[in-house]
Amino acid sequence: MASLAELTPPIALGALDGRYRGAVAPLVDHLSEAALNRQRVHVEVEWLIYLAQHQVVAPSRLLTDDQVAALRRVVEDFGADDIAELGRIERETVHDVKAVEYYLKRRLAGLDREDLSELVHFACTSEDINNLSYALMVRGAVTQVWLPRADALLEQLEQLARDLAEVPLLAHTHGQPATPTTMGKELAVLAHRLRRQRRRVASAEYLGKLNGATGTYGAHLAAVPEADWQQVSREFVQGLGLTWNPLTTQIESHDWQAELYADLARFNRVLHNLCTDLWSYISLGYFAQVRGQGTVGSSTMPHKVNPIRFENAEANLEVSNALLDVLASTLVTSRLQRDLTDSSMQRNIGTALGHGLLALDNVAKGLAGLDAAPEAMAADLEANWEVLAEPVQSAMRALAVAGHPGMDNPYERLKELTRGRRITGDDLREFVRGLGLPEDVQERLAGLTPQTYVGLAPQLVAHLDRSAPGPGTPDSADRRGGVAR
Repeated sequence: MASLAELTPPIALGALDGRYRGAVAPLVDHLSEAALNRQRVHVEVEWLIYLAQHQVVAPSRLLTDDQVAALRRVVEDFGADDIAELGRIERETVHDVKAVEYYLKRRLAGLDREDLSELVHFACTSEDINNLSYALMVRGAVTQVWLPRADALLEQLEQLARDLAEVPLLAHTHGQPATPTTMGKELAVLAHRLRRQRRRVASAEYLGKLNGATGTYGAHLAAVPEADWQQVSREFVQGLGLTWNPLTTQIESHDWQAELYADLARFNRVLHNLCTDLWSYISLGYFAQVRGQGTVGSSTMPHKVNPIRFENAEANLEVSNALLDVLASTLVTSRLQRDLTDSSMQRNIGTALGHGLLALDNVAKGLAGLDAAPEAMAADLEANWEVLAEPVQSAMRALAVAGHPGMDNPYERLKELTRGRRITGDDLREFVRGLGLPEDVQERLAGLTPQTYVGLAPQLVAHLDRSAPGPGTPDSADRRGGVAR
């Protein structure tokens, strides 16, 4: 049997780089190994430019504007040849960050600026470069890929909620018929929950540090004692658009990552709840899956259109959350001043976000294929007149408090009428008219139907518009940040 591992181009081992590549490809620009190396080059270039142009280490010939632009083009033009070159260097150094240092020194030679060669990676430990690179990578992935996809899905879900705001729905609590609501209000609940978690993700803080091998600026101070290294570090990190962390060990503590991954996981869990609810509504016949369904639903049953988009999303959300949870719990711990567990762990960030992104894609496609079936919802409501026991006994309670006679034991009387049996509209109206209610109350209750007993549900959907982001909020602010200049 031929070895599949030896075929070219290489066959993907995981589903994200194989079957589902199209849905998650934008993350490659931010969270792949190549993206990590590109960001390392970016941080090293900006650190070199900062040191040289601010004359931090020693008086030297400044970089010209053309040389600064050429160095930044190394990052902008980073591609396949650069990836291959870095790979060759790393095979010699057996150290990924050192390979970036040597790679950049070659570029300085090409600019005839070997005099600045030792400013590359000056006083840095590998983690100074890595923590800043990961912060920039994750920020880019979240703000440029994840948030736009989440926003598109939220707008789609919120519009569906508005469209169905007045469509009556038999609620089910504990799986049993309960007080009617509307389909739009129930979808709005989930949209509102997702929007709140989205705001938390959008307001994430991305921290960074540059302070040496154990966070003491030891090498910095030994080399250039007169420099204000804390100010240099703060200015450089903030110039990258990150929040400066003044107190660390060798590594930046990763607490911000744990916070962000917990928020992403919580968004995923609410989205999972949406998937299971929609699956149930489809099962009950409240939605039909017709539009865009030229696909095969079942290999043997021609009539079937399975809710596979929501099922696929559920599975991918569970995988994403398993990874996000282990990232959040593991990254906050490091033995003494440094261990290497975070290095391997952080290489799974792309996979964690990738499965979440794939779920967003599937839910969006699933929603696009739904058509509400109001007639099915109406049929279930018509078959469950007993849900009107609630408003009748509540009105009787209010009259009892007001001193109206004959309103004793309202709950028990309605329980006797409805518990364990189905009643019709005629049964309920006959019961109401025999209670001795004031005429206006009697007519109001006798006129109720399961379809009209929805309270304020249609109006509640309007809260979606009030919770949408406005100008100047974390949702709409430009969070890309700058780079050191």
